Amino acid sequence: RNVLVTSALPYVNNVPHLGNIIGCVLSADVFARYCRLRGHNVLYVCGTDEYGTATENKALEEGCSPLEICDKYHAIHKEVYEWFNISFDHFGRTSTPQQTEICQSIFSKLLDNNWLSENTMQQLYCESCQRFLADRFVVGSCPVEGCGNDTARGDQCDRCGRLLNSTELIDPRCKVCEGIPIVRDTDHLFLELPLLKEQLEKYIDEASATGSWSQNAVRITDAWLKEGLRPRCITRDLKWGVPVPHEKYKDKVFYVWFDAPIGYISITACYTPEWEKWWKNPENVELYQFMGKDNVPFHTVMFPSALLGTGENWTLMKNISVTEYLNYESGKFSKTKGIGVFGNDAKATNIPADVWRYYLLSNRPEASDAVFTWGGLQIKHNNELLKNLGNFIYRVLSFIAKPEGAGYGSIIPEAPNADIHPLSQSLAETVGNLIQQYIDAMDKVKLKQGLKIAMAISSEGNAYLQESQFWKLYKQDPASCTTVMKTSVGVVYLLACLLEPFMPSFSKDVCHQLLNYLHSGNVYMQIYNVLFSGPGLATAESLSE
Repeated sequence: RNVLVTSALPYVNNVPHLGNIIGCVLSADVFARYCRLRGHNVLYVCGTDEYGTATENKALEEGCSPLEICDKYHAIHKEVYEWFNISFDHFGRTSTPQQTEICQSIFSKLLDNNWLSENTMQQLYCESCQRFLADRFVVGSCPVEGCGNDTARGDQCDRCGRLLNSTELIDPRCKVCEGIPIVRDTDHLFLELPLLKEQLEKYIDEASATGSWSQNAVRITDAWLKEGLRPRCITRDLKWGVPVPHEKYKDKVFYVWFDAPIGYISITACYTPEWEKWWKNPENVELYQFMGKDNVPFHTVMFPSALLGTGENWTLMKNISVTEYLNYESGKFSKTKGIGVFGNDAKATNIPADVWRYYLLSNRPEASDAVFTWGGLQIKHNNELLKNLGNFIYRVLSFIAKPEGAGYGSIIPEAPNADIHPLSQSLAETVGNLIQQYIDAMDKVKLKQGLKIAMAISSEGNAYLQESQFWKLYKQDPASCTTVMKTSVGVVYLLACLLEPFMPSFSKDVCHQLLNYLHSGNVYMQIYNVLFSGPGLATAESLSE
């Protein structure tokens, strides 16, 4: 299988917070790692979304150029994701020649195929700043009845999720000078979504039926279609962006919603000249896309409409995994307001990245909003990572590492009668069933469930140790003790395999202690196939340290 994985491109206007990390990059990373573990051919791409109003706005705030802002925050994002052990094949950016070339090519085909229209629209103009105000330079009250958000942006309300035009806002004001803008006419290009409706709905019906769509993705997309498609403007009166290759509109750039998803393609093109083998090969490539729920319409409606309109054989998304919001304590994470835990904050705590990964993934907001709490982080660490997983592995490896007479001198013992040992046979059956459940969950991108099942195997290992009373068997029944310990080492190795997508440093450390990096790429293995004997073990180290 050829599996193409993307994370929604993070915007370069701030440091990513934990909500951004779990919603996009961490979830995609887990799935990409799992697919590699299964032996699939995986390409995982992401990068910073660098064009548009937010970049210009941030540059204005910091007194520098948009490119300088992009360089600064691209480096910050890259550093944060490296610390979190995100295994991108390529982490790129959208301010590249490849982005311009591919974006303009798609536009030209849409124009040639008559899917674009020209229209005069009213746009807010700030006389004080002497410029048309792009969506994110305008704030005001959301027009949706019952919403009540008085800080809605000109493109979208973060409270109710409604996509807006800036002229729809009630009591709009310029974000730069706080002045009251006036309305002026300006000509723009529109993608005629109503004309593409038949193609789009056919694609959505087939993709959601044959692929794997999270329920929130289906719900949000259905709501969009029921509301009715309307032409969407694809150009903006900005300077920082992909220039429109059209004489009349040469002083405008593409609207970020149009060019940003194309970034997946251009970032791949920056990685390999054979990018079309991934993006124009739908018969042989499966595209999985990960994002927060506010990005759904752009990926299920806008982006596929643009690709369908070219008439080319693009690899379209069939699998989409969408998270709800991760809130912070009693409020919302906010990059702009600086509320919550950001990537650099997590690093500064000196809590290992794997602990953060575990907590976020076990608390992944898959079906409803979730809440980050410092107390919850501590409870997960103490009760699940230490008392369950760490306790099991430490008991097994430390006992084997004891000198002969008290243990096995760091030599994994042979166990010729393991297949007739009742307790071990019972464990093998239980764990075998759990492995299949793990595979089923992970194949369906139910990551939180997959992690829970893997941890259940650790619990079974602890129960097995307790019931066997191996510390007594060592003197009373040495043959049974060797079976118990070799079986337990097998479970340790199995856990290192199954948990590698979630906690890669943990997996590497455990395999290092086993003195073998034995990932076989096949988690269908029977439990006794991973019960190996070898020359020795490293001294067991407590995972609680």
